Amino acid sequence: MREQLQSRLQELEQEFGQGQTQLKELNEKRDALEKTLLRISGAIQVLHEELQREEEGQEAQPMENGQHL
Repeated sequence: MREQLQSRLQELEQEFGQGQTQLKELNEKRDALEKTLLRISGAIQVLHEELQREEEGQEAQPMENGQHL
């Protein structure tokens, strides 16, 4: 009986270690993804601001044929 308990304990400890390793890897991937999303969000904001400036500038300056974009 003792051998069975020791064997099961070793199995569980091994599974626990594997789970910890997987959790660490997932946390690292999550952190990397959050950083990527933050950079993308910043780029989106900059592009929105640039488009808004361009639209405001074009409203103030009519095109050659008198139309606005």
